Amino acid sequence: MRLALAQLEIEAADVEGNLGRAVDAVATAAEAGADCVALPEIFDVGYFAFDSYARNAEPLGGDTHRRIREAAIEHGVAVLAGTVVEDLAASAAAGEDVPAEHGLANTAALFDSDGKRRLVYRKHHLFGYDSAEAELLVPGEATRTADVCGHTVGVTTCYDLRFPELYRQLLDEGVTMTLVPSAWPSPRVEHWKLLPRARAVENLMYVGAVNGAATFEEATLVGRSTVYDPWGTPVAASDDDPTIVYADCDPAQVEAVREEFPALGDRR
Repeated sequence: MRLALAQLEIEAADVEGNLGRAVDAVATAAEAGADCVALPEIFDVGYFAFDSYARNAEPLGGDTHRRIREAAIEHGVAVLAGTVVEDLAASAAAGEDVPAEHGLANTAALFDSDGKRRLVYRKHHLFGYDSAEAELLVPGEATRTADVCGHTVGVTTCYDLRFPELYRQLLDEGVTMTLVPSAWPSPRVEHWKLLPRARAVENLMYVGAVNGAATFEEATLVGRSTVYDPWGTPVAASDDDPTIVYADCDPAQVEAVREEFPALGDRR
């Protein structure tokens, strides 16, 4: 799989502009030979644009997902629609399986190159402290996986990186690659460099951590999107400017590393 991490410029509450840049990034990545494109966390509204969450929330299959799905089909590439703010009541009314019948969620959706939605993941761990996320959103409850270009792919989101048990669960579900859409701010840049690498090392899997490139009133995102291989080696990375990071990720390498260093067999 040729993986592309689209480190997008994100403007607070500029849904149309942000979505346009996301669609353009899908086209650019596909032209460069990508098989799968991952977008950042809350790429449509901007993570720190909390006042805009409710008025811009959409159900699964809303306009944002429709346009990302159309881009996936047009360019023949799988796309992880980063995360968007999901209106759970609207999704429930449409017959979707949701963790609560009301409220908002931080929701990722993975579309295959034929436009079929392969998985939905709602962020499990909601950031507290001075962030409004835990007050505004409902946590997810389920993990999902999807087969993409020979990989069994799982998804987690940003703050989830601090909870390694979630990645063990994905490991037990056969995951060989975890994609992590994020909105990681600059005060904790060393954590951003450490945690996804640690999750790759612990689970002997690929981890693709995709961040935004944005400055909000509250924080500046650090960018530095990175793909880590099953040894935890960063095989492709960016600085803090908008860009697309590419890495060739061979599922056979996961099997080879796990055979060469069978630490997972020593779990108790």
